Amino acid sequence: MPLTLLGRQNPLASPAEQLKVLSGTIGCPPFERRLHQAGLFPLRATGLAVFQINVGKLCNQTCRHCHVDAGPDRTETMSRETAELCLAALVRTDVPTVDITGGAPELNPNFRWLVEQARALGRHVMDRCNLSVLLLPSQADLAEFLAAHRVEIIASLPAYRATQTDAQRGEGVFEKSIEALRLLNRLGYGRPDTGLTVNLVSNPVGAFLPPRQAAVEAQFRKELQTRHGIEFNHLYTITNMPISRFLEFLIESGNYDAYMERLANAFNPVAAAGVMCRSMISVGWDGTLYDCDFNQMLNLPVDEGMPRHIRDFDPTRLGTRRIVTGNHCYGCTAGAGSSCGGAVTA
Repeated sequence: MPLTLLGRQNPLASPAEQLKVLSGTIGCPPFERRLHQAGLFPLRATGLAVFQINVGKLCNQTCRHCHVDAGPDRTETMSRETAELCLAALVRTDVPTVDITGGAPELNPNFRWLVEQARALGRHVMDRCNLSVLLLPSQADLAEFLAAHRVEIIASLPAYRATQTDAQRGEGVFEKSIEALRLLNRLGYGRPDTGLTVNLVSNPVGAFLPPRQAAVEAQFRKELQTRHGIEFNHLYTITNMPISRFLEFLIESGNYDAYMERLANAFNPVAAAGVMCRSMISVGWDGTLYDCDFNQMLNLPVDEGMPRHIRDFDPTRLGTRRIVTGNHCYGCTAGAGSSCGGAVTA
């Protein structure tokens, strides 16, 4: 497939260009056909258990696999007004979990306010953290803040070796990640009986599906403890989604069609029935509502007829909405499945 599909003036495809590439994949039947065959079409929400807030694309890292296309040069950031609308919507629900993501969500000036307000409402808060952000001079007290508010940390760590992690996330990121994990351990994160949870997220460094989650967790636990004395609670494996930078990598390396065929051939109806979008709502940095963070990056808001902005939030209607799907959804339904909480099936 020619690189011109992505355009070389801007090496990262626009959402429309990405969707064009995804819909035309050779050897990959439309995802909706697989849902029909599994008796799952149309896919619908089964309620709201997670209120996800993407506070923007600003990040201190530029990772090769990033589906958000985040980096230090991104200016998209959630305003205080939109953050307040998120809290106003949350008050109207009993959604138990608030999942804050980015970019590096901690770099948004409203991040700590969101954490404080959500915790004051009695909600469990998760922070999707790249670890190295904890070491920035401007965030010197961030780890202590997270511990004080008992925030669950979902920490990205592609591999337990420096060469693999740095190849995906940048030179020196692995050592920074290890230093950050040691800091979190000193505060009680990952330790027994503290109630402070740090879960790791690992995704393949390449165009293949992740191995079995339990096996990867056992290997990470052994290697990180033996080599670095680090403890963590759980490890989640996540499939690399064929969008944004990873899509560009697949095309440039000649792996795109084979990867999509691999995902499609591994379609698992059980994983499809348990996809995360069925029990969550995802709020974009500008307040637009999406079924998931991946649909955000493809500019696919919730289905027509549904409230599409946080100012119009309606938990009853959104809790039974039809999910917007496409061929990128093979990434969440292949093999054991993939979600923000790791594998969907055992």
